[in-house]
Amino acid sequence: MAFQRIILISLLLVAGVRSLTSGPLQKRPHSNGTFPLRYWFDASFYKDGGPVIVLQSGETSGTDRLPFLQKGLLHQLAQATNGIGVVLEHRYYGTSFPTPDLSTENLRFLTTDQALADMAYFAQNVVFEGLENRNLTAPETAYFGYGGSYAGAFVAFLRVLYPDVYYGTISSSGVTEAIWDYWRYYDAVREYGPPDCISKQMELINVADNILLNNTRYTSQLKSAFGLQDLTYDDDFAQVLSIPIGGWQNRNWDPEVNDPSFYEYCSNITSPTLINSVSANTTGVHQLLSAGGYASSTSALTTPMLNFINYINKTFVTTVLESDKNKTLDQVYSAHNATFFSLDDLSQTWRSWPYQFCSQWGYLQTGSGVPSNELPLISRLLTLEYNSLGCRYAFNITTPPDTDAINKYGGFNISYPRLAIVDGEQDPWRGATPHSKQAPNGGNRTSTTEEPFLLIEGGVHHWDENGLFPNETTATLPPEAVKEVQAQEVEFVKAWLQEFKEEKAREASIMGRGCSGKWWYGEYEVEI
Repeated sequence: MAFQRIILISLLLVAGVRSLTSGPLQKRPHSNGTFPLRYWFDASFYKDGGPVIVLQSGETSGTDRLPFLQKGLLHQLAQATNGIGVVLEHRYYGTSFPTPDLSTENLRFLTTDQALADMAYFAQNVVFEGLENRNLTAPETAYFGYGGSYAGAFVAFLRVLYPDVYYGTISSSGVTEAIWDYWRYYDAVREYGPPDCISKQMELINVADNILLNNTRYTSQLKSAFGLQDLTYDDDFAQVLSIPIGGWQNRNWDPEVNDPSFYEYCSNITSPTLINSVSANTTGVHQLLSAGGYASSTSALTTPMLNFINYINKTFVTTVLESDKNKTLDQVYSAHNATFFSLDDLSQTWRSWPYQFCSQWGYLQTGSGVPSNELPLISRLLTLEYNSLGCRYAFNITTPPDTDAINKYGGFNISYPRLAIVDGEQDPWRGATPHSKQAPNGGNRTSTTEEPFLLIEGGVHHWDENGLFPNETTATLPPEAVKEVQAQEVEFVKAWLQEFKEEKAREASIMGRGCSGKWWYGEYEVEI
């Protein structure tokens, strides 16, 4: 399979935005410009009457999603339905930038509504190279959408807002409930993580918090112990200490995709012996444990504390500074770096998703939001004020995001015929999905072919998306829970396609034609 030449289709910079309550399209803000939005497709399995299955790439470059054209759910669905698999890039990601820079003024075109209109327009207007003599646009052809995480919520909204364009969608780990203070992110880690690791993490973070918040005369000694004495702000220091536990989300059933750092970290802080020949400054650690309120536990916590210090120093100090000797710790880790946040040329691609969560989505993961009767897994110095510093410095956004602009689509309650909800049991983002325990009925619904509602046992973040080549498959890979859910997804999409064909038969308007299979790369122009 080979990438082919660029294809362009004209859309406006400001796409027609459909309202949930009124049929007519609205345009806002005003502009008549166009820009190229990239997509890739694989028609290898296409036969007359097959659907188009569009994977929304979400908050990353579309190139990061290309493996799914070859293996994983998108590939499986295209093969099972004789369909065309598509990866569609999101505006303001990859190379699909509609403006010459990423200034706050020019980011005004980056809204969820505008991006939804892009995906609808694509389905209504695309002409696939090599298939020009066929009408493969919606609604004449069945269009199905898939997305994971932000893109999972995105395609859920797509089904609700454009039901006449996308006949069905699969929302995997779709964060359909926008939440400003998402302190519950770590609930899944607390519930499903190794108990000894979780208890040690809570105690070690509490030691640091008790010093940073209540016994500040030991703050300098604490920061020096970790090699972070040159980090100016205490909340930045607390953020670095909180990084390793976040590796929980990056676990995956595929060894080639899996990030092992979470369990490597846990094995360090729970080891009964010192790791990597730690310089055992026992006296200093005893002082810090006492200052942090654990004088009676110095025997039990000395080795975990020394291993914690060693892990942070080696992973986030020594290794980082050795890789770039011209950078300071403040330049690497400080959220107070207004100079960095002011950069807005097109190379500052990091700006796109922060603009979205600062303006509409939220999901700031705080330690301060954890109830006072619980020990948090991350520092209580990580507050809304601290985590939103980038919103202020980068975009001059000083108020909470407009989460109503997202939750108007249904939030926890989102439901629609042929909208599948698929989540991971152990996903830290589960708390923002319809499977959340804070959702109605504790996140429990009856799953049907019309509205599938599936939870991957032991699964984390959109574990159904990736897959293996046949020669990579083993008796245990993919795991049974993933295979089972993927098989169900294939079956209900096939049922949806049959339903679509029966509807078209009743309308006497089936338009199916054959083609030869190729994998193409293209762009089209979209309104902003």
